[in-house]
Amino acid sequence: MLTKEVMIMENLPLTTEKKDGKGTEKTYDAKKKALLYYNPKSGNGDFKNNLDLIIQKFQKAGHQVIPVRASDEIDLNDVMKSIDEKEYRQIMVAGGDGTINICVNAMVKNDINLPLAIFPAGTANDFAGYLNLPKNIRAQINIALGECYTYSDVGVCNEKCFINVAALGNLVDVSQKTNPALKNVLGIFAYYLKGATEVVRLKALPVKLTTQDKIYREDMFFMVVMNGESAGGFKKLSSCSEINDGKLNVVLFRKMPIREFVPLFFSVISGNHEDNKNVLTFETDRLTIESEVEISTDVDGEHGEKLPLEFSVLNRRIKIFTKENNE
Repeated sequence: MLTKEVMIMENLPLTTEKKDGKGTEKTYDAKKKALLYYNPKSGNGDFKNNLDLIIQKFQKAGHQVIPVRASDEIDLNDVMKSIDEKEYRQIMVAGGDGTINICVNAMVKNDINLPLAIFPAGTANDFAGYLNLPKNIRAQINIALGECYTYSDVGVCNEKCFINVAALGNLVDVSQKTNPALKNVLGIFAYYLKGATEVVRLKALPVKLTTQDKIYREDMFFMVVMNGESAGGFKKLSSCSEINDGKLNVVLFRKMPIREFVPLFFSVISGNHEDNKNVLTFETDRLTIESEVEISTDVDGEHGEKLPLEFSVLNRRIKIFTKENNE
């Protein structure tokens, strides 16, 4: 159900003044609404302080902002069901990759094809970083009010969408285990510190990976299936990824002696790991992952489903506001 506040704002009339010498006539303007889904707890929690500025700038441009605050009481699917695309200019989302994930899932589930504006407000903001979206709120607003776009694929994992990355194995829950207060102080370096404490607990996990033309059997520490090129703050985890090529990029870290893992970690930071003998990389548009053991999974920073996992791609499914036009 929609909250009372959302329903009231949804029903506000959208008008412009047209002067014809006989007074002022008010006429309805379609395509003027912009739904803003924001997570007040993302990152350092400061985004909510920018709401008035966003509303002011959009009103000045003739657009009505419909804010929806992320909470346990709000199901974004219910909000999306009520949207008449003829009345909307765009969807906007403010938060980290997990918040973007919720928004994209709701858009796909409800067949919403409006362009998406992203306000990066999380800790890592990996997907926004790939798109080179600015950190400055006024620059973000200018992009959201612009007409430049980039199309992005959407990954699908067991019928649930992801925009950036699905991860499996050791270390995948580092973001969930990291103390929020530490993240606010140290940002992405908090993930690195927490990950370092988990290294001694690494264990080999047997997996079977099946693509359309090949089967891989590996003992791994962890792996990622990526749409973008960065995850967990590692900027070049999959340097050859393109978000609109219809492919997912797989990076698997094989079982190895810990003495080899430490230098590999620093190679990952610099993006020089893909030729390492302990790393398997390939791209595919379909993938099945199976294992005889239970393996932790994570999708865009949130807990994922149990194996087996079936992956596919929705090519160029989301149209995103960006600094430059890449349609």
